[in-house]
Amino acid sequence: MKIIDTISNTAVVGSGYMGGGIAQVLALHGNKVLLGDVDGETAERARVRLVEQAGQFEAQGLMPAGAADTIGKNLAAAGSIEEAVAEADYIAEAVPEDPDLKAAILGRISGAAPGGAVIGTNTSAIPIGQLANSVSSPERFLGVHWMNPAPFIPGVELIPGPDTAPAVLDLAEALIRGLGKTPARVADTPGFVANRLQFALYKEAVRIVEEGVAAPSQIDAVVSNTFGFRLALFGPFAIGDMAGLDVYESSFRTLEKAYGERFAAPEALAAAVAEGNLGLKSGRGFLDIGSQDKAALLAYRDAAYGRLSQLRAELGEAPGL
Repeated sequence: MKIIDTISNTAVVGSGYMGGGIAQVLALHGNKVLLGDVDGETAERARVRLVEQAGQFEAQGLMPAGAADTIGKNLAAAGSIEEAVAEADYIAEAVPEDPDLKAAILGRISGAAPGGAVIGTNTSAIPIGQLANSVSSPERFLGVHWMNPAPFIPGVELIPGPDTAPAVLDLAEALIRGLGKTPARVADTPGFVANRLQFALYKEAVRIVEEGVAAPSQIDAVVSNTFGFRLALFGPFAIGDMAGLDVYESSFRTLEKAYGERFAAPEALAAAVAEGNLGLKSGRGFLDIGSQDKAALLAYRDAAYGRLSQLRAELGEAPGL
């Protein structure tokens, strides 16, 4: 089977909050998009909602001038899922996170789509290899995990399944970059990267509440105004390398004494410190940041944190929180 090498016609199956946002982004960037859902009326209601919402985003300065008109011209509703995908080069499946439902819908999609069409499933945690069992010609299938709200969150995880053709992964990455998003290729494990990290944090936060250490609102205040603030701009490895891996290892020792093995220093961290690779201050850590970039990186960090502080002051407190 020959996989398509260019994408112009797209389909989004599942027109709710997640799928609708994906459809807006695709349409805004010039792709023809057909919405498919349980029936044509549901898809048409979603189309109207998405164009109206784009107009609101445009008025708020969250989308560029003319966004609603562009999306309106490129977005259409199909009478069925099969009609939506019949001539698509790329299909984004975004139905609810239920393995049986996704399997059933993916079977319908792959049965009705052109043989060379690329099919991307938006799943938060279900292994791609598991879902691939429902797709004919699984070499054209992969995970394309967007984050809500899709128009505004930059990152998209790309997850190849066991049979995904390398050219399909390359094509999906090019598509996502062309939409102004930041793709990251990750392996096919439950939760992938984003939700494995996110849910680990959430579990520890709930445990802190259960232990009576702090109330949920106070934990949110700590996270959003300390390391979570930094995470808006840098990932954990960049933050660790800038802070110093020896500092991290020492902190792990303290935490391990209090909380046991689950807070023991990771072996790779201990090995890096033992080898003298302490991060930015020694010239090497988990990331290879050249010494010639040190001053510029730290200046960027300080400027970025300052700008983010200004933005938060401008926006004020989130309503209800």
